[in-house]
Amino acid sequence: MTGVAADADELVQETFVRAMESRPSLAGADLQRWLTRVATNLSLDCLRRRKRRAYPGPWLPSPLETREMPDAGDTAEEDTAGVAHRVERAEEVSYAFLVALEALSPRARAVLLLIDVLDYPAAEVAEILATSEGNVRVLHHRARRALDGFDVEIVASPAVRQRQRAALERLLHCMMSQDAAGMEALLTDDVRSLTDGGGRYTALREPLIGRGPVARFHLETARRRAPISTTEIRLVNGVPALVIVSRPLRPRMAPRLVLRCEVDADGRIRELHTILAPRKLTGVRFEGAGGAAA
Repeated sequence: MTGVAADADELVQETFVRAMESRPSLAGADLQRWLTRVATNLSLDCLRRRKRRAYPGPWLPSPLETREMPDAGDTAEEDTAGVAHRVERAEEVSYAFLVALEALSPRARAVLLLIDVLDYPAAEVAEILATSEGNVRVLHHRARRALDGFDVEIVASPAVRQRQRAALERLLHCMMSQDAAGMEALLTDDVRSLTDGGGRYTALREPLIGRGPVARFHLETARRRAPISTTEIRLVNGVPALVIVSRPLRPRMAPRLVLRCEVDADGRIRELHTILAPRKLTGVRFEGAGGAAA
């Protein structure tokens, strides 16, 4: 709902604080439904506050480090429905889907997530949001229609994960070897690069568009960081991403970042995301990160 792991942690804590304060009145109540309603409403308030504030540069969701996921059919435990399944599915939501959700109003976003990700029936979503079931169905239809223009999956498929890993490995090789021709061949003509520094660190103020500019930007950034950084490929939001730790040479140089990509059907990179903002990185483990210099 929030797109930011740190915000989500705070809202979960606030939800349970309210549950403890309301304990006498919760006797006999459906606690799961009550907690869901409170957490959803707190999330809606958080989203509304965020949309009212100006953000310094492109806004990107928090990357969330995830475990290796079994491909469909790889596990014999097919009866994991219920709360555990819902939580697992929510944690594996693709980064591209989180980006696309920013196009939705807060209530449409809530309806889409509750129905399509957490598998709640429309009638129950109506109770959570204190509205009619008909209104929920209208919001759900509008939300799906709004996302029609986004080429995303709620959870990345094995084929997408494979293409993104291959592209990321080639990207890392090109940056390490300063291979401009190889880098440009890896990118689509209209590739975009977005950087979220949260106003804390030096970052692109606007999306950078085009094969040449994007290739030059990332090659130059990699060249400057090469002697002072370590890079490791980790699974983030279900697909590989670069987790980079640096020794800053100046105050506005980020010491930690996650670099991830989206690829087309041919395996070429069509979008690059660099997340530098410290509040966006609480869902990624940096301690002990190491690996190839980049």
